Amino acid sequence: MTEAAELPQAPAEAQAVFGELFPEAVRYAELLADAGVKRGLIGPREVPRLWERHLLNCAVLSEVVPKGVTVCDVGSGAGLPGIPLALVRPDLKITLLEPLLRRTNFLQEVVELLGLDHVTVVRGRAEEVLGTLQPVHVVTARAVAPLDRLAGWGVPLLKPYGEMLALKGDTAEEELNGARAALSKLGVLETEVLQVGEGLVDPLSTVVRVVVGESPGGVRFAAKRAKAARTERTRRRR
Repeated sequence: MTEAAELPQAPAEAQAVFGELFPEAVRYAELLADAGVKRGLIGPREVPRLWERHLLNCAVLSEVVPKGVTVCDVGSGAGLPGIPLALVRPDLKITLLEPLLRRTNFLQEVVELLGLDHVTVVRGRAEEVLGTLQPVHVVTARAVAPLDRLAGWGVPLLKPYGEMLALKGDTAEEELNGARAALSKLGVLETEVLQVGEGLVDPLSTVVRVVVGESPGGVRFAAKRAKAARTERTRRRR
């Protein structure tokens, strides 16, 4: 296995972004650079750019997350963007949703080490927790899947009139245009591409924002969600 490069010192912007929890952000970066690489959660070549490309890139997503809401980070992986978001926004209730055991083990260790009491780790796929996981105001995701497929997983987890915030790259506009038909079927009413992190990250972080109406996921998912909820209620009575 290729050894990871040395983790660079945190840039000045990191102290501005993470504030009082800057020491916890440094600890998270150290965990990613060490255990994260050893367990195959990030590539060793990512270590020199952990701060700019990963932690800060994800933390500035907080600029477009409403205050005091519930969040589900779909396909959380090594905790990006969920952990950086949790570090800068203690007002949020965040669920890190990840199907792979080695990743959820790492996430649970990070949450406990950093004392993130407002963060919960759940092992599972989005389609598996539908109806058992409480619907959330905001779904976040980064580098999980193309937008049309990602929306099929994330949008049904939303409360009515909730929103999905997906960190994307330079092709965000193109990807959004190609996904419009799929988004419409999922009950999405509004879409936009946002740039966040002015003065903090270069290049700016690109976020695709989609807002749903009263039936997140459309009619088919509404029926599936109701059926799953009934099954869960029946199971609890036993």
